[in-house]
Amino acid sequence: MDISRRQLHLVSADAARRSGVDGADQEGNLTLSTSLRSPRLSSRSRASGHLEEPLLDPEAAAEAGESPAGNGALPPHQPPRGAHNSERARRHWRFAASHVSKLMPDNFANSDSDTASILSERRLARRGGDRSRDAIAQTFISTLAGTLGTGTVLQNQSIAMEHHPGVWSPGSDARCIGLMLVSSYINVLLACIPVGILAGALGWSPTLVFIMNFLALVPLALLLGETTEDLAVRFGDTVGGLLNATFGNVVELILSIAALRKGLYTVVATSLIGSILSNLLLVLGMCFLFGGLRFQQQRFSPLANKVGSSLLFVACIGIIIPTMAKRIYGSEVMTDAAVINLSHAIAILLMFVYFCYLTFQLKTHSDLFASGESEDNPALSLSGALAFLSAITVIVAVCSEFLTGAIEAVSEKFNINPSFLGLIVLPIAGNACEHITAVFVAFKNKMDLAIGVAVGSSIQIALFAIPFTVLAGWVMGTTFTLDFDVFSVLMLTVAVILAYFVSSDGSSNWLLGLQLIITYVLIAAVFFLEREPKHRSGGH
Repeated sequence: MDISRRQLHLVSADAARRSGVDGADQEGNLTLSTSLRSPRLSSRSRASGHLEEPLLDPEAAAEAGESPAGNGALPPHQPPRGAHNSERARRHWRFAASHVSKLMPDNFANSDSDTASILSERRLARRGGDRSRDAIAQTFISTLAGTLGTGTVLQNQSIAMEHHPGVWSPGSDARCIGLMLVSSYINVLLACIPVGILAGALGWSPTLVFIMNFLALVPLALLLGETTEDLAVRFGDTVGGLLNATFGNVVELILSIAALRKGLYTVVATSLIGSILSNLLLVLGMCFLFGGLRFQQQRFSPLANKVGSSLLFVACIGIIIPTMAKRIYGSEVMTDAAVINLSHAIAILLMFVYFCYLTFQLKTHSDLFASGESEDNPALSLSGALAFLSAITVIVAVCSEFLTGAIEAVSEKFNINPSFLGLIVLPIAGNACEHITAVFVAFKNKMDLAIGVAVGSSIQIALFAIPFTVLAGWVMGTTFTLDFDVFSVLMLTVAVILAYFVSSDGSSNWLLGLQLIITYVLIAAVFFLEREPKHRSGGH
């Protein structure tokens, strides 16, 4: 472990000055101490190339007569003088030794997964509306220090949080992309990309094509989210919100368009509804369940949850109207042309509602979604981020094309309803990493962030992805309407109502989570057992 000597001297000087240990004792305890400060970049430190280091021990800082965020560590060559054996000295050295243990290699056996979790939390903070990422950023630096060595982090600040100019910077971009690629064990699935593409191009077994391309989409979705977040940080809240709206569900959008081109209207409709159901029932339920197993009761903001639920109700109404109008009034009154025109009008209105929601979230009522201001800087250069995002998007499009092309063959071979593949299987590809991280943050009692992810992702699908798919079909000349299967729409409405009732009071427990999960399993069982769809959703 490469812990810089400057860090060791700083903590020794700090602890010695606050406890009265002289230079001999300080030098003798160098091997037992590490930095009591967590690196943090400021405008001045970025300009000078050094890190400011705020104190992490408020009690010790108060006794020393300085604020926890202040500086003022004595240089290593100016050790303070004082008594050796005071209780205060022993307490400070114990505090220093405890921080050394946090940087030991055996505590970082799972450092890759820790880093991945932190990267994902950073993305989730914006997706869920919580933009207070200071603590996450500091933990990210600390994890890097434990994984790469403090000296490595200090010498390569571009890997962490340093601001890059908007020009091509191959060296630092390559290091940052390399860090993203090794930051999660899930990225091992990137090896499925060449196999899946080759299998699809050469016409190998449809089952192999489906499985390989499905697995390839899981890490690609993770990399897309991190790159999108990097661009969102650069452009600010407004443009960043639009970027997250566009690329936050890009895997679902590309899958839907690829299936739409092949005429798989039922798969398109069920995959979009399935994404909402998995967020509202499965993910939210797992957050409540695992968080409730650790904490008897967890609290979160009921007002933000109320806003999200009302938006989902609006989306449900927009889907119910064309679905039920034709069945109530008959095809003579509600002709196919009328349903198509009605769907286009509703899609435009739903997207308008979504952009109004972005204004509400990011501008007029941002205090409901943010707990404080944060300082964050992009890790990639602008050119590097755009190039990496474009490359990933192209690969996602290719994998999605082969995946959707194998759906019918897999459905026939294993006698599985295509609606089940769309409702249950396909949403996993685009949301698996995010869902896992949402459960982890709920286990850490960060319920506002976890619920923001589940409800926020549902809003993006309902008010952006579904209308976008309808309008994309209009442009492509492939008609896709909001005339969905009645049972699917009914289950969507039930899920929205149930999710609202279990979270309306701003508290949760494990039993509420279990109810949501059981509801999701019951819905999945219906689609699994149904062999022939009764209605071809969305197609005319």
